[in-house]
Amino acid sequence: MLLTIDVGNTNISCGIFKDENLIAKFRFITKNNRTPDELALQIHSIFEVKHLKEDDIDGVVISSVVPNINNDLIYAIKQLFDIEPLFIAAGIKTGIKINVDDPKSVGADLIVDAVGAYNRYNSATLVIDFGTATKFIYINDDAVFQYGVISPGLEIYANSLWQKTAQLPAVQLTKPKSILGKNTVHCMQAGIVYGYIGLTEGIINQIKKEIGKEFNILATGGLGRYIYNETDLIKEYDPDLAYYGMKYLYEKNRSVK
Repeated sequence: MLLTIDVGNTNISCGIFKDENLIAKFRFITKNNRTPDELALQIHSIFEVKHLKEDDIDGVVISSVVPNINNDLIYAIKQLFDIEPLFIAAGIKTGIKINVDDPKSVGADLIVDAVGAYNRYNSATLVIDFGTATKFIYINDDAVFQYGVISPGLEIYANSLWQKTAQLPAVQLTKPKSILGKNTVHCMQAGIVYGYIGLTEGIINQIKKEIGKEFNILATGGLGRYIYNETDLIKEYDPDLAYYGMKYLYEKNRSVK
């Protein structure tokens, strides 16, 4: 079985494949100050709770945007599984062309999304990854990663409102029935959720205008569930896209060793 690990700024998300099937998923909070032993214990404990066997894991692939945790996580994986993980970084074989000013600067999360989208949908696609940051990634019909947009994520957008004001409270990220708020909580929810829907649609429409042709639009990422159902512009929500992207990358790079 293959263990895929996606290290984000907020969560470490893991998926386990048995052959072609994603059979288990779990996540835990990203913390920079965990030791390798603590990371190993965290993963070991989750395996026990989910009745998974560490001996069944014969491959591990890691995508990370948190450099401070990388070495400790790799050491933890070696402790638990006695496996050298595949680490997604510059120079890895992707099967797509990264046509941007500095391909080496493209983050592992963007590569994983691009590879996952092209291999799962095999057509020109705009991936919108709603995470700590929201990433818009365009891959054309010829498997070329051409363009990207990065904006503050929904939670950063919301947190900035109550962290930078003296009297506004933290509120749930819930869309009110109407944008016409009559109390502080509803006013804030309307501004946050309707505002982020507007941000998302505005970026999509500008990308469509500048590219000048139709393409598939899909959402992914943990926060995608808040926005996907609120706009007709996004056709599909694929929360497992990163896991599949890492799986494709693992298989491609394992085959060339």
